[in-house]
Amino acid sequence: MTPIAEVEGRRIALSNLEKVLYPATGTTKGEVLHYCATAAGALLAHLAGRPVSFLRFPDGPAGQRFFTKNPPPGTPSWVRRATVPRSADQIAEQVLVEDLATLMWAANLVVEFHTPQWRFDSPARADRIVFDLDPGEPATVVECCEAALWLRERLAADGLNAYAKTSGSKGLHLLVPLEPTPSPEVSAYAKSLAVEAQADLPELVVHRMTRALRPGKVFVDHSQNSAAKTTAAPYTVRARTEPTVSTPVSWEEVGNCSAPEELVFRVGDIAGRLERYGDLLGPLINLNRAGRLP
Repeated sequence: MTPIAEVEGRRIALSNLEKVLYPATGTTKGEVLHYCATAAGALLAHLAGRPVSFLRFPDGPAGQRFFTKNPPPGTPSWVRRATVPRSADQIAEQVLVEDLATLMWAANLVVEFHTPQWRFDSPARADRIVFDLDPGEPATVVECCEAALWLRERLAADGLNAYAKTSGSKGLHLLVPLEPTPSPEVSAYAKSLAVEAQADLPELVVHRMTRALRPGKVFVDHSQNSAAKTTAAPYTVRARTEPTVSTPVSWEEVGNCSAPEELVFRVGDIAGRLERYGDLLGPLINLNRAGRLP
């Protein structure tokens, strides 16, 4: 029988809790749900107000994966939705994950959480800049950290504060809180910095996605600033071989990173980090930290 949990007055069927999702570590679906519940405060803070897309992987990372922006079939009536533009002439509904009940309902589907750089009540007006630093082998997150430090200094020169998190995969994400600004303007600024980074660090950075250019270098992907794109949310579990988490990191950790494993964090690591550091991306949702494009 599928167990029924009552969460904030909502009855949620939690299925297959003993199912092993990550054979490499033996991590079960129940353990993933437990992580989401214990990290809910931090997760919800970064999902609030943003239309959520889901990368679903119900049979684990080795099974089928599918990305959806639409509310999944069977979405309960009590799950809040937002009407958002999907294109110039199309609007659609997306889920808002703003409370523990909705978080646990979504987590039971086995998902990564992805969000755009704008809020549902201000579509295509970004309140953050994102840079996705992706290493091309044999480069690793160590080289991403070097590129991140350059970007941090360059952004600071424009009066902007940058914060870092692991992608939960191979690379690093930089996030910059911003006064709401039209997404095309943010995209143009982000691209200009990626181009500048390549010019200044030609042996380390590329700003174009072309595969032939990327071995041994860090691709500074600025494309996720497009209003149509999304980024893995802070604290989301990733569909990787192990249950890694997109984890906020300090600039001290970035500056001291000398081996890739130093910036790999799994579901079992996050509670301790939150207790020790708090939410290192907390400033991202503090309006007093928001900057303005030069």
